[in-house]
Amino acid sequence: MPWLQLKIITSRRYVSSLEDSLLACGAASVTLQDNADQPILEPGLGETPLWDSVKMTGLFDAEIDTAKTISLAERRFGNPLPEHYWEQLEDKDWEREWMANYHAIRCGERLWICPSWQQPPEPDKVNLMLDPGLAFGTGTHPTTFLCMQWIDQQDFTGLEVVDYGCGSGILGIATLLLGAQKVIGVDIDPQALLATTENAKRNNLPADVMPVYLPPDCPREPVDEAR
Repeated sequence: MPWLQLKIITSRRYVSSLEDSLLACGAASVTLQDNADQPILEPGLGETPLWDSVKMTGLFDAEIDTAKTISLAERRFGNPLPEHYWEQLEDKDWEREWMANYHAIRCGERLWICPSWQQPPEPDKVNLMLDPGLAFGTGTHPTTFLCMQWIDQQDFTGLEVVDYGCGSGILGIATLLLGAQKVIGVDIDPQALLATTENAKRNNLPADVMPVYLPPDCPREPVDEAR
Protein backbone atom coordinates (compact mmCIF):
# COMPACT_ATOMS: atom_id res chain seq x y z
CA MET A 1 0.00 0.00 0.00
CA PRO A 2 1.50 3.41 -0.99
CA TRP A 3 1.75 6.20 1.55
CA LEU A 4 2.40 9.93 1.72
CA GLN A 5 4.44 11.49 4.50
CA LEU A 6 3.86 15.04 5.68
CA LYS A 7 7.12 16.34 7.16
CA ILE A 8 6.89 19.33 9.51
CA ILE A 9 9.84 21.16 11.08
CA THR A 10 8.80 22.69 14.38
CA SER A 11 9.85 23.50 17.92
CA ARG A 12 8.94 21.36 20.89
CA ARG A 13 6.35 23.83 22.20
CA TYR A 14 4.09 23.08 19.23
CA VAL A 15 4.60 19.31 19.06
CA SER A 16 1.54 18.28 21.05
CA SER A 17 -0.95 20.51 19.20
CA LEU A 18 0.52 19.63 15.79
CA GLU A 19 0.38 15.93 16.59
CA ASP A 20 -3.28 16.23 17.58
CA SER A 21 -3.99 18.13 14.37
CA LEU A 22 -2.40 15.49 12.12
CA LEU A 23 -4.19 12.63 13.85
CA ALA A 24 -7.50 14.49 13.52
CA CYS A 25 -6.82 14.82 9.79
CA GLY A 26 -6.49 11.08 9.37
CA ALA A 27 -2.79 10.40 9.92
CA ALA A 28 -2.18 6.68 10.47
CA SER A 29 0.79 7.53 12.69
CA VAL A 30 2.93 10.45 13.82
CA THR A 31 6.63 10.09 14.57
CA LEU A 32 9.13 12.54 16.05
CA GLN A 33 12.82 12.92 15.24
CA ASP A 34 15.65 15.15 16.36
CA ASN A 35 16.10 17.82 13.69
CA ALA A 36 19.33 19.37 14.95
CA ASP A 37 21.53 16.53 16.24
CA GLN A 38 20.81 17.45 19.84
CA PRO A 39 21.54 14.53 22.20
CA ILE A 40 19.36 13.98 25.25
CA LEU A 41 21.38 12.13 27.87
CA GLU A 42 20.05 10.40 30.96
CA PRO A 43 16.53 11.85 31.25
CA GLY A 44 14.94 11.68 34.69
CA LEU A 45 12.70 8.79 35.67
CA GLY A 46 9.31 9.16 33.97
CA GLU A 47 10.51 12.06 31.79
CA THR A 48 10.18 12.07 27.99
CA PRO A 49 12.07 15.22 26.96
CA LEU A 50 11.97 16.47 23.38
CA TRP A 51 14.56 18.21 21.29
CA ASP A 52 14.46 21.97 20.69
CA SER A 53 13.99 21.40 16.96
CA VAL A 54 11.75 18.50 15.96
CA LYS A 55 10.99 16.86 12.63
CA MET A 56 7.44 15.51 12.77
CA THR A 57 6.23 12.96 10.22
CA GLY A 58 2.57 12.24 9.64
CA LEU A 59 1.81 9.11 7.62
CA PHE A 60 -1.20 9.33 5.28
CA ASP A 61 -2.91 7.19 2.67
CA ALA A 62 -1.58 8.15 -0.76
CA GLU A 63 -5.12 8.78 -2.04
CA ILE A 64 -5.75 11.81 0.20
CA ASP A 65 -6.23 15.34 -1.09
CA THR A 66 -3.02 16.97 0.15
CA ALA A 67 -4.24 20.56 -0.14
CA LYS A 68 -7.42 19.74 1.77
CA THR A 69 -5.43 17.90 4.44
CA ILE A 70 -3.13 20.89 4.96
CA SER A 71 -6.10 23.25 5.16
CA LEU A 72 -7.83 21.05 7.73
CA ALA A 73 -4.64 20.65 9.76
CA GLU A 74 -4.14 24.42 9.84
CA ARG A 75 -7.70 24.95 11.05
CA ARG A 76 -7.20 22.41 13.82
CA PHE A 77 -3.81 23.88 14.71
CA GLY A 78 -5.13 27.44 14.65
CA ASN A 79 -2.22 28.80 12.62
CA PRO A 80 -0.42 28.16 9.34
CA LEU A 81 1.70 25.04 9.60
CA PRO A 82 5.42 25.59 10.20
CA GLU A 83 7.87 24.64 7.46
CA HIS A 84 6.49 21.50 5.83
CA TYR A 85 6.63 19.34 2.71
CA TRP A 86 5.23 16.09 1.33
CA GLU A 87 7.20 12.94 0.49
CA GLN A 88 6.05 9.71 -1.10
CA LEU A 89 6.92 6.58 0.84
CA GLU A 90 7.84 3.79 -1.53
CA ASP A 91 5.75 0.68 -1.16
CA LYS A 92 7.99 -2.21 -0.10
CA ASP A 93 7.88 -5.55 1.63
CA TRP A 94 9.01 -3.93 4.87
CA GLU A 95 9.51 -7.24 6.70
CA ARG A 96 12.02 -8.40 4.13
CA GLU A 97 13.51 -4.90 3.84
CA TRP A 98 14.67 -4.73 7.45
CA MET A 99 15.77 -8.38 7.39
CA ALA A 100 18.05 -7.63 4.45
CA ASN A 101 19.79 -4.95 6.50
CA TYR A 102 20.19 -6.97 9.71
CA HIS A 103 23.47 -8.87 9.74
CA ALA A 104 25.45 -11.21 11.95
CA ILE A 105 27.52 -9.49 14.64
CA ARG A 106 30.98 -10.62 15.72
CA CYS A 107 31.51 -10.18 19.47
CA GLY A 108 35.11 -11.30 19.96
CA GLU A 109 37.34 -14.22 19.07
CA ARG A 110 34.70 -16.91 19.61
CA LEU A 111 31.21 -15.42 19.69
CA TRP A 112 28.87 -14.44 16.86
CA ILE A 113 25.21 -13.33 17.04
CA CYS A 114 23.41 -14.57 13.94
CA PRO A 115 19.83 -14.06 12.72
CA SER A 116 18.05 -17.28 11.80
CA TRP A 117 17.65 -16.35 8.12
CA GLN A 118 21.41 -16.04 7.50
CA GLN A 119 24.16 -18.62 7.44
CA PRO A 120 26.78 -18.01 10.16
CA PRO A 121 29.83 -16.30 8.62
CA GLU A 122 32.12 -18.63 10.59
CA PRO A 123 30.28 -21.92 11.22
CA ASP A 124 33.15 -23.30 13.34
CA LYS A 125 32.80 -20.48 15.90
CA VAL A 126 30.22 -20.18 18.70
CA ASN A 127 27.14 -18.93 16.87
CA LEU A 128 24.26 -17.66 19.00
CA MET A 129 21.13 -17.71 16.85
CA LEU A 130 18.92 -14.76 17.76
CA ASP A 131 16.18 -12.85 15.93
CA PRO A 132 15.13 -9.35 17.02
CA GLY A 133 11.96 -9.44 19.12
CA LEU A 134 10.03 -7.67 21.88
CA ALA A 135 12.63 -8.21 24.62
CA PHE A 136 15.77 -6.11 24.99
CA GLY A 137 19.06 -7.58 23.82
CA THR A 138 20.03 -8.28 20.21
CA GLY A 139 23.67 -7.25 20.25
CA THR A 140 23.13 -4.02 18.33
CA HIS A 141 22.97 -1.90 21.50
CA PRO A 142 26.43 -0.90 22.82
CA THR A 143 25.77 -2.19 26.35
CA THR A 144 24.83 -5.67 25.11
CA PHE A 145 27.70 -5.72 22.63
CA LEU A 146 30.26 -4.80 25.30
CA CYS A 147 28.90 -7.48 27.64
CA MET A 148 29.15 -10.05 24.85
CA GLN A 149 32.74 -9.04 24.18
CA TRP A 150 33.53 -9.51 27.88
CA ILE A 151 31.76 -12.89 27.97
CA ASP A 152 33.78 -13.99 24.93
CA GLN A 153 36.97 -13.58 26.98
CA GLN A 154 35.83 -15.55 30.06
CA ASP A 155 35.94 -19.21 31.03
CA PHE A 156 32.42 -20.37 31.98
CA THR A 157 33.13 -24.08 31.87
CA GLY A 158 30.94 -25.88 34.42
CA LEU A 159 29.76 -22.69 36.12
CA GLU A 160 26.26 -21.84 37.36
CA VAL A 161 25.32 -18.25 36.46
CA VAL A 162 22.52 -15.73 37.05
CA ASP A 163 21.36 -13.54 34.15
CA TYR A 164 19.52 -10.85 36.13
CA GLY A 165 17.42 -8.70 33.81
CA CYS A 166 17.74 -11.37 31.14
CA GLY A 167 15.65 -9.63 28.45
CA SER A 168 16.09 -11.77 25.34
CA GLY A 169 18.37 -14.15 27.25
CA ILE A 170 21.30 -13.30 24.99
CA LEU A 171 23.94 -13.03 27.73
CA GLY A 172 22.91 -16.15 29.60
CA ILE A 173 22.64 -18.17 26.40
CA ALA A 174 26.12 -17.02 25.39
CA THR A 175 27.58 -18.33 28.66
CA LEU A 176 25.83 -21.68 28.13
CA LEU A 177 27.20 -21.97 24.61
CA LEU A 178 30.64 -21.25 26.07
CA GLY A 179 30.38 -24.04 28.60
CA ALA A 180 28.31 -22.85 31.57
CA GLN A 181 26.43 -25.67 33.29
CA LYS A 182 23.29 -23.70 34.18
CA VAL A 183 21.91 -20.16 33.93
CA ILE A 184 19.06 -18.76 36.00
CA GLY A 185 17.23 -16.09 34.01
CA VAL A 186 15.42 -13.36 35.97
CA ASP A 187 13.36 -10.44 34.68
CA ILE A 188 10.42 -8.28 35.79
CA ASP A 189 8.84 -8.53 32.31
CA PRO A 190 6.93 -11.76 31.56
CA GLN A 191 7.51 -11.13 27.85
CA ALA A 192 11.25 -11.25 28.49
CA LEU A 193 10.93 -14.64 30.18
CA LEU A 194 9.04 -15.97 27.15
CA ALA A 195 11.66 -14.53 24.81
CA THR A 196 14.51 -16.07 26.81
CA THR A 197 12.86 -19.49 26.77
CA GLU A 198 12.21 -19.34 23.02
CA ASN A 199 15.74 -18.15 22.27
CA ALA A 200 17.22 -20.95 24.38
CA LYS A 201 15.18 -23.44 22.32
CA ARG A 202 16.36 -21.78 19.12
CA ASN A 203 19.92 -22.53 20.23
CA ASN A 204 19.09 -26.18 20.95
CA LEU A 205 19.55 -25.83 24.71
CA PRO A 206 17.62 -28.13 27.07
CA ALA A 207 14.89 -26.37 29.06
CA ASP A 208 16.40 -27.33 32.41
CA VAL A 209 19.71 -25.53 31.80
CA MET A 210 18.06 -22.07 31.68
CA PRO A 211 14.99 -21.83 33.92
CA VAL A 212 13.42 -18.36 34.08
CA TYR A 213 11.71 -16.52 36.94
CA LEU A 214 10.09 -13.30 37.96
CA PRO A 215 12.15 -11.78 40.83
CA PRO A 216 9.80 -12.89 43.69
CA ASP A 217 9.91 -16.47 42.40
CA CYS A 218 13.66 -16.72 41.88
CA PRO A 219 15.21 -19.50 43.99
CA ARG A 220 18.00 -18.53 46.34
CA GLU A 221 20.72 -20.77 45.00
CA PRO A 222 24.50 -20.22 45.14
CA VAL A 223 26.11 -19.44 41.79
CA ASP A 224 29.67 -19.05 40.60
CA GLU A 225 31.81 -16.11 39.58
CA ALA A 226 33.34 -16.06 36.12
CA ARG A 227 37.00 -17.05 36.14
